[in-house]
Amino acid sequence: MTGSTDIGPILRVALPTPLRRLFDYRCRTEAGSAAGAAPYAGEIEPGMRVRVPFGRRRLIGVVMETATRTELSEERLKAVLEPLDTRPIFDRPMLALLRWAAAYYHHPPGEVLSAALPKALRLGAPLDAMQEHWRLTPAGRAAWAQGEPRRAPRQRALLAELAAEETTARLSRDREVRREAARALKARGWIVSIQLPFAPPPVTAADPAVVQSQVGGPALNAEQRQATERICQSLNAFGAFVLQGITGSGKTEVYLRVTEQVLTLGRSALVLVPEIGLTPQLIERFRERFRVGMAVLHSALTDQERLAAWRDAFSGRARIVLGTRSAVFAPLPRLGAIIVDEEHDASFKQHEGGFRYSARDLALVRARRAEVPVVLGSATPAIETLHNVETGRYARLRLTKRAVQATPPRIALIDLRTSAQHAGLSTPAVQAMERHLGAGGQVLVFLNRRGYAPTLLCTACGWIAPCSDCDARLTVHLAAQRLRCHHCGADAPLPVRCAQCGFTVKPVGQGTERIEGTLAAMFPEMPCVRLDRDVVRHRGDLELAVRRIASGEGRILVGTQMVTKGHDFPNVTLVVILNADQGLFSADFRAAERLAQTIVQVAGRAGRGERPGEVLIQTEYPAHPLLTGLLSEGYEGFARTALKERREASWPPFSRLAAVRGSAATAEAALTFLAEARSLAGHTEGVRLLGPVPAAMARRAGRHHAQLLVESADRGRLHRFLDAWLAQVESLPSARRVRWVLDVDPIELF
Repeated sequence: MTGSTDIGPILRVALPTPLRRLFDYRCRTEAGSAAGAAPYAGEIEPGMRVRVPFGRRRLIGVVMETATRTELSEERLKAVLEPLDTRPIFDRPMLALLRWAAAYYHHPPGEVLSAALPKALRLGAPLDAMQEHWRLTPAGRAAWAQGEPRRAPRQRALLAELAAEETTARLSRDREVRREAARALKARGWIVSIQLPFAPPPVTAADPAVVQSQVGGPALNAEQRQATERICQSLNAFGAFVLQGITGSGKTEVYLRVTEQVLTLGRSALVLVPEIGLTPQLIERFRERFRVGMAVLHSALTDQERLAAWRDAFSGRARIVLGTRSAVFAPLPRLGAIIVDEEHDASFKQHEGGFRYSARDLALVRARRAEVPVVLGSATPAIETLHNVETGRYARLRLTKRAVQATPPRIALIDLRTSAQHAGLSTPAVQAMERHLGAGGQVLVFLNRRGYAPTLLCTACGWIAPCSDCDARLTVHLAAQRLRCHHCGADAPLPVRCAQCGFTVKPVGQGTERIEGTLAAMFPEMPCVRLDRDVVRHRGDLELAVRRIASGEGRILVGTQMVTKGHDFPNVTLVVILNADQGLFSADFRAAERLAQTIVQVAGRAGRGERPGEVLIQTEYPAHPLLTGLLSEGYEGFARTALKERREASWPPFSRLAAVRGSAATAEAALTFLAEARSLAGHTEGVRLLGPVPAAMARRAGRHHAQLLVESADRGRLHRFLDAWLAQVESLPSARRVRWVLDVDPIELF
């Protein structure tokens, strides 16, 4: 059945439901309103929010498009209850991006649009921030004309101000409107308070005096200047630039100079970082450099803070938006450039929930559609990114010299098979620490394992404290006297006796908490600062720790991955990497890439100031090709080898992957669902299905996990297959008994 012209325009609405479709509604007007619903006039455009009936519920959705025909009969076609906006909350380019994302990641469009909005807007908050204004009533004007109130000069002055502004049809914008006087005048009925949308200033070309640095930026070297010029030449067209610079080479200064040019043209800049809580220095540098509005978007904000930042971006008050992956959806009226810092970082990929998008990849699509440049910055670009450089899709800009000191740190391996150790620290490492600390330098000790020890062991019967809900061991947290699971969050008191035989138990292995205690005992005169998620739990914790290191108060820094993310400690002259062998023998084809990136990023913390740096890597496999290759050829040599290996094995970027991940109360249920899903595929030319298999950690948080991989050398063929196959998978009876999700372009295979 099809609609007819007398039904009126049809609105196709994306609703926050797990259904992969849009929903048709009648656009009610004053002439076509149903009984019991408030009529409204005006046009409802794509990108506007509407409230609609959905079964017994009322949902808020976004109009994606309009149509003149529908498959629903006129009797079944429901009408929109009310529009929530007077203008689109998503402009057409953003709607097109979100539509593309829903199609590419094969995810329900309503959930995709919900992910792009702050929670308050999803719940119906007004689009605009409201401001309180005061206006004179006729009685107030008459009182003012008669000289009232004679004995209240502040009230009299306020009446005079409002009377003068009303003569020019303006309302008072004074937020400090002398509240006491205003309340008294309102009580007399002489003024009224009204709420009006905040009116932002028009976005125009910025005054260079406002855009330029408040403190003055450093002079650019030749490589920085060339990179800046190349990017700025593309400010009116799409271009993908890989800013590959060694750590300390001044990539941030290039970001700032590009942003300055964007602002001068009256446009806005979007800056994406992997983890906002780990990059306080980057935020501070942008705020110091530019005297324009800036919005910060990340998951640690409250709902109201996130709404305020989003509104600042939407209205144009914020000319710079800096945020984590969800900020890729930030509304910017005149986008001028996108910068993705540390583009290789896995944090740009959404790993939880249903909509598992890559913010880096969406940034590229958004930049192409907006015809603006995108800058992908990293000392260790992702292998896929380097492949795109090789094929000519991206342009590479190199920064090979450090901004302050040209000499990179000296890197050496410590063979743990022949070196004595004490609590995880080898003798050569301790001796090097003594030398650098004695010379006035700071030392960074990296161990990507938090807690005191990864295992609690019974020395009599061999019992190891397990997590009851995961295939994992509980981690010892000595200071808190707790055992904790770092996978599901399980927490229990730290026992002193074995749960099986009652004998004494002891912690085995090292975590950052234990290393911190060991170093404090070895160097009692040298203050030690630990940087991991156990000590950085509240706002301000990270900034306090960074200030202690930067000021020189903390002479020794012990940390996890946190220390690799955007921090600049110019006085660190020695970096010691413990347990570098994690990742050397993983089944995940990306494990070697992640390990190489981590080593290079951590090593780059040394010698960023004027004094030379040294890096020591403890390993039991000093002859491993990954380690020897990094030392002899650097990250680029490793990347060449990795690309060759992936080409031979037909792994990405030489093929395309999607993973169907399922979890259930039993392993049988999860594997049965995936097996049935695979059986629906039959034989499709050019597409391979691998599995299903249990996840590497099959049981997590009390549920059993498994996965099925779909692989194809051709991206288009893979997505055509997924379009047809997913509709059948959703109809499986077993699909209702498991939780499952599709992950397109998965970063982690487990």
